[in-house]
Amino acid sequence: MGRTARTKARVDWVDYAKGFCIIMVVMMHSTLGVEKAAGAEGWMTYIVAFAKPFRMPDFFMISGLFLAQVINRDWRTYGDRKIVHFGYFYVLWLVIQFAFKAPGMIADEGAMGAVREFLLAFIDPFGTLWFIFLLPVFFAVTKLLRGVPVWLVWLAAAALETLPIQTGWVIPDEFAARFVYFYSGYIFAPLIFRFAARVIDRPVEAAAGLALWAILEGVAVFGGISEMPIVSLGLGLLGAAAVIAFSALLSKNHRLGWLRYCGQNSIVIYLAFFLPMAATRTLLLKTGVIPDLGTVSLIVTAVAVVTPILFFWLVRGTRFRFLFERPAWARLERSPAPSLAAAE
Repeated sequence: MGRTARTKARVDWVDYAKGFCIIMVVMMHSTLGVEKAAGAEGWMTYIVAFAKPFRMPDFFMISGLFLAQVINRDWRTYGDRKIVHFGYFYVLWLVIQFAFKAPGMIADEGAMGAVREFLLAFIDPFGTLWFIFLLPVFFAVTKLLRGVPVWLVWLAAAALETLPIQTGWVIPDEFAARFVYFYSGYIFAPLIFRFAARVIDRPVEAAAGLALWAILEGVAVFGGISEMPIVSLGLGLLGAAAVIAFSALLSKNHRLGWLRYCGQNSIVIYLAFFLPMAATRTLLLKTGVIPDLGTVSLIVTAVAVVTPILFFWLVRGTRFRFLFERPAWARLERSPAPSLAAAE
């Protein structure tokens, strides 16, 4: 395989990995929401449980993969692309989510209670948007720590993941649990790309390794040890490697091009999946047209993934493109703003 083909495959597998992860994230929210509303579990709960150790670790690891290419830029450019960019979409979609949830909040807590929850969201992320809030924090912290030996930062990050840090606040808790994976993507990027290339070159060995990993993952999850200290870190790193291997294999034939497209627009899906998810869940549970909760969860997941993409297509080139395209007034630099996918 030549250099050009190999490089293209590496880019492709990143998109496949992001597509796989965003679907796992939507599936988790959809399934848990259905089961909470119904007061019972369906067969999808086992898939969600299986994916829990690696679902977010891989998402954050992939987010850190290309950081080395931009981390040495000046703070104005870096801050615009990696901090202000996500800040704009967080605030925008916070307002949108709050508009839909405010009536229920007012009914439960009163108008002042709803206002308090909205203001609190600027320091403690609101609903499903915590990932968008945390990404620029990771980008900023990693740049600030450039002068510290990488092995020392990694060990500290690994220790944070291992410690039972539960303050009740989203950012410190999720920072402690996830930063090691983001930082691993940053410092181990060359190794990760070589690993993906090896998988592409040796698919049979990779498939065998994935089978062994799946057994290990299942034993740990359903044996009740997956969240133990050290074990959770190991499963997160192994699971991220497994997703990378799986994605690299997919990049060989492109038979799941729709998954790659989801990966290219993973943040679009993440921002907008909450409303179609909630609407579909309510409709299916109230009508009872489908009695099986696992099937309901699967349909809710599919609708929640597809609808944001359709909405993204609908608003492109219109006055509503600001929903997914940062306008000029929200930029620190004058050059055209990158797409959501390019800025990840």
